[in-house]
Amino acid sequence: MSGSVREALAARFRRASKAEAAVEAEPKTDAEAAAEAEPMSEEATPPEAVAGPARERGRVRRIAGHVLTVSAVVLVFAALIMPNVISRLERPGTYLRLPIEGFVAVGLIILLPGRWKRIVAGVLGAGLGLLTVLKTIDMGFYETLNRPFDLVLDWVLLDDAQSFLKDTVGDAGAKGALVGVVLLIAAILALTSLAAMRITKVAAAHRRATTGTAITGTAVWLVMLMLGVQVFNIPVAARSSALYVYDRAGAVKAGLRDEKDFTREAADDAFANTPGDQLLTGLRGKDVFFTFIESYGRSAIEDPKLARGTVDVLNEGTESLKKAGFAAKSGFLASSTYGGNSWLAHSTFLSGVWINNQQRYRNLMASDRLTMTMAFKKAGFDTVSVMPGATRAFPEGSFYGYNRVYDSRNTGYVGPKFSWAPQPDQYTMSWLEKNLHEPAHAPMMVEMPLVSSHTPWAPIPQFIDWDDVGDGSVYKQIQKEGKQPKSIWKDPAKVQREYSRSIQYTLTTITSWLERYGDENTVMVFLGDHQASKIVTGEGASHDVPITILAKDKTVLDKVADWGWTDGLKPDPGAPVWKMNDFRDRFLTAYGPSSDVSRALSPPQR
Repeated sequence: MSGSVREALAARFRRASKAEAAVEAEPKTDAEAAAEAEPMSEEATPPEAVAGPARERGRVRRIAGHVLTVSAVVLVFAALIMPNVISRLERPGTYLRLPIEGFVAVGLIILLPGRWKRIVAGVLGAGLGLLTVLKTIDMGFYETLNRPFDLVLDWVLLDDAQSFLKDTVGDAGAKGALVGVVLLIAAILALTSLAAMRITKVAAAHRRATTGTAITGTAVWLVMLMLGVQVFNIPVAARSSALYVYDRAGAVKAGLRDEKDFTREAADDAFANTPGDQLLTGLRGKDVFFTFIESYGRSAIEDPKLARGTVDVLNEGTESLKKAGFAAKSGFLASSTYGGNSWLAHSTFLSGVWINNQQRYRNLMASDRLTMTMAFKKAGFDTVSVMPGATRAFPEGSFYGYNRVYDSRNTGYVGPKFSWAPQPDQYTMSWLEKNLHEPAHAPMMVEMPLVSSHTPWAPIPQFIDWDDVGDGSVYKQIQKEGKQPKSIWKDPAKVQREYSRSIQYTLTTITSWLERYGDENTVMVFLGDHQASKIVTGEGASHDVPITILAKDKTVLDKVADWGWTDGLKPDPGAPVWKMNDFRDRFLTAYGPSSDVSRALSPPQR
């Protein structure tokens, strides 16, 4: 360094030192001097005291953030592995699974730029919420109808669910439940969307760790899948949500295609052009009653929890009717519905076409398909419908071919409702005897869906002397003394017991009516429309319902001797099972077959 530079730096340093000395030498104000002389007050907060609460608040925020993130992961995980059948929630293996959808979604989202991460996460979260809602609806459908909700065809059934709630818990309770359901759906959609966005935010902040987790998780999932690893008989490698979406999409496609399938099936009718004089020749001069027993399924006569009292009624009925001159044969039909939607079973039975959804039902009503009722009408019978469960007009009556339709509005009943049922079955059959089955009437065909064994199975009418039925006012006290739905639906065992009692009541009513009022011209076919809901039948029950045909005239049962049915009112467990839509053609063939019948009937299922 040169001498001139060193001298310049030394001069600058000396000037700076003199300036500092001058500042220090300036006199202080009184206030400044007092401040320096005064010791620190007790109220003053030292820096370390300020830093303590700040650190605490930061720690609380970090803990809350971790809790929020873990909660979001748990919620998304639960939604991804959630089954759509309630019973599967009880399996421990359900919760020990790796959902591939989660790894794939996170791995793809972190590749997106900026705000698109949150947008896509929110959309996927809302979609996951919709899947959760649909799975929850499926649970309800499986419990009542033993099948999942149909996104194309089942919306009309939600109104029936509301009616059931109204009958069970009252109007206010039903409205409250509706509000609660709407709020719950909104909450599910909001929570799953927010949870997905939270996971995305954390994943973006830890991109490298997230990428590694997604890759590792996918690799582990693939290994588990290839090795078939299971815990409690449930695969660890889960893809249930992806498969659920795939199945739902397939169901929607099938629902949209179903109309064409129905049109083809309905057009295949072996009896469409059969002249009336060739129909039902084996039943000329008879009164033929087709009586549906609500929720009378195979479980009612075979499930040990339900069958004891019902089987006793059937055995006693077989003996008492035998003494009265009746013979009976019984088998099984596989119903087109389960747990409800009785009209689908009625239309399947009477039309000979498989009707398992509302779209098919509407299309059937708009068709010219020959029904069992219309066949009787063409053959010269007076066709009558007695529908004690109907509370308004029945425009479908013209399609079926009824000459007259009677319902709860025009049968003279003045007693109380029994929950869903507008009137007791014994009153219905008493009214029928007094008003339709009087002496010197024309041969008739009557279709009569009885209703006393309809959910919620409380209160149940008591069977009384036929002479005491009258106008139904006697049932006011009986209804007051009966159980209420709220008192039994808290306990499945009570529901099962009351269901069984309701079936016994209706069977007793039918057998007693036949014994008291049946004659040589009486022919009755009574059958179940569908199984009861799963709270009664449990898991694994079939769609089978018992069916019985009774007559005093021996020639009537001789014509169905080759059906392989069991003698008596109770079918053996090994009795033939036909699809319900096959009965029409088998019945028309047995009692007046057309010479050109060529339609192949499906063989018994067992």
